[in-house]
Order: sequence, then C-alpha cells, then structure tokens
Amino acid sequence: MRLSEIKSALQNLDTIAFELPDGSLVPSHFHVTEVGKVTKHFIDCGGTVRNEEVANFQLWNADDYDHRLHPEKLVKIIDLSEKVLGLGDLEIEVEYQGQSIEKYGLDFNGKNFLLTSKQTDCLARDKCGIPEQKPKLKLSALSTVSNSCEPGSGCC
Repeated sequence: MRLSEIKSALQNLDTIAFELPDGSLVPSHFHVTEVGKVTKHFIDCGGTVRNEEVANFQLWNADDYDHRLHPEKLVKIIDLSEKVLGLGDLEIEVEYQGQSIEKYGLDFNGKNFLLTSKQTDCLARDKCGIPEQKPKLKLSALSTVSNSCEPGSGCC
C-alpha cells in the first residue's frame, strides 16, 4: 500500500484498526510514533548495487487508554511527513513490537488495515547459483512401469 492509498482509505473511516496476520487486532490505544523515510543502499549476493526506499510507520502500544488516533489526525501526520521529509508516494512498511521489532507490509480490506507478512528472498538467484525449484509431481500421476513387480508374480 502506498501513502496515497492509505490517505484515501482514511478519508472514509471513523476509526483506525490494524489487523495482524493471525487475525488479531493491534490494541485500539496504539499510537503511530514515527512516520519516516527509510533508504536502504545495498549490494546483493550477485554483486548488483540496489537502492530501496519505503515510508515507515512505527506502531506503539501505550498505557494511555484515553487517547485514540483518529483518521484525520493520521492524515495530518502523513501530510506533515510528506512535506518535511520530502516523501514521495512510497510503499509503506509498518514496524510493530512482537517478539522483537517486526516489519510488515500494509494492505486494506475496506475496514481494517492489514499488516501483511514479509519474507526474505534472494535477489540474484541467476547469479549466485540457487537452483530452480524442481516441479512437484503427484505419485498417482506417474505411469506404472510394465515390468514392475506385481503381488504374487514371484519377482520379489
């Protein structure tokens, strides 16, 4: 989800809810403690230099149960961040405290913002020697060999 998409979704909401991949909700008294621009300049295992930029939201649960983040307030925070930090219409990555700081992608189902699982991957499979995955075959789809041992044939 991009910044423009979250701002558009927030225009039609009365409350904000973030749903974790297991279906549970981030407690409603969360705060967005940071909106930032994260730049990653790196080299992959195949020797290609890469640059990635994302908008980063950090969600935090406080013991402050009396203040809830309302959609219009989050839009103001995003607008200010775009202006001050020079954010473009970047993809959003969300940090949330789990066993450690966990990073998620972001989607929207019309009601809740969905924290989507992210996976690591090799970006240079063709250069670093990772073999292609072999196709999985069902044993039932394999043809039987005519000279195979049949029960009672005496071949075993």
